[in-house]
Amino acid sequence: MSLPALLAAGATPAPSPTESTAPAVPTFQDAQESANHAASWVEQNWSTWLAIGLRVILILVIAAVLRVAVRRAITQLIERMNRTTEATANGTSLGGLLVNAERRRQRAAAIGSVLRSVASFLIMGTAALMVLSTFQINLAPLLASAGVAGVAVGFGARNLVTDFLSGVFMILEDQYGVGDTIDAGVASGEVIEVGLRVTKLRGADGEIWYVRNGEVKRIGNLSQGWATAGVDVTVRSSENLDRVKATLDAVAERMSKDEPWNEILWGPVEVLGLDSVLIDSMVVRLSAKTMPGKALAVERELRWRVKRAFDEADIRIVGGTPITLTEEAEAADPAAPVAPPSAHANPDSPQSEAASPIPPPRPAAK
Repeated sequence: MSLPALLAAGATPAPSPTESTAPAVPTFQDAQESANHAASWVEQNWSTWLAIGLRVILILVIAAVLRVAVRRAITQLIERMNRTTEATANGTSLGGLLVNAERRRQRAAAIGSVLRSVASFLIMGTAALMVLSTFQINLAPLLASAGVAGVAVGFGARNLVTDFLSGVFMILEDQYGVGDTIDAGVASGEVIEVGLRVTKLRGADGEIWYVRNGEVKRIGNLSQGWATAGVDVTVRSSENLDRVKATLDAVAERMSKDEPWNEILWGPVEVLGLDSVLIDSMVVRLSAKTMPGKALAVERELRWRVKRAFDEADIRIVGGTPITLTEEAEAADPAAPVAPPSAHANPDSPQSEAASPIPPPRPAAK
């Protein structure tokens, strides 16, 4: 390179280190290119997003319509069951007494609520899974996690699941309802509330029992159908049986005609005969078919009337443990508690002298 060229290059001022380059300002052409790219992307994918949206809307509409239709069908089914039960009850002679309108309404409401909840859960859950699959979401991990969580919850809350299922079947089978008196094994009393998990009972002393439905192994319903009142009358074995039976028949006939027992008794009071015969007594049994829950009251009234009738007829009622002939003989002997005489009681007897201590020797006289 020649010297003039070097001098010319040295004369050019060098950039100072403090100077900075200015940021590039986007031009109108850059903005136009970005808008063109976005428009082309939308143009390429709008059909896919529109199809996904329409599919989601269609799934939700079908699920909502199906849910409304199923719930309405369940409601109509429950109402038809109520009408059938009411018609059957009105066609029987004891329909008004055996069927409780409030109990039937509560049972129908509980069954309808359970069925509607199950139907809504199944329909909406299926719709949610279909919507997620529409967005190309892999449901395998989600379903696997839900399955593991369901197994864990099932093991941890198996008692709760057992109580719930037992309550559902109890309501469906109409085993008992509000107002019934039941014996559940673990507790007994009047049903004051029926739930899917717990049944509340009012005991005889006023206490409230909370019984889990899954813990009930057997149930005795004392308020369905009819009850039986049974009374045992114990009289002396020497009484005249015809006289005793005639007195009991008169008591039974009179009680069947008096109010309010003529409505409580659903059948005549029957003298069944001798239930047992002992040495000094015999037992006569009476039985009557009564309104549910009124057997105890009928038994008390029947005992009261039998006692008064027997007092008027001079018939003695006995009870307690029967006395055997050996015990009678021992009690009749007045000398039984007295000890037998002993030879030692006479000091002059040889036995008394032999048993007496040897006296000490006397000193010799001087």
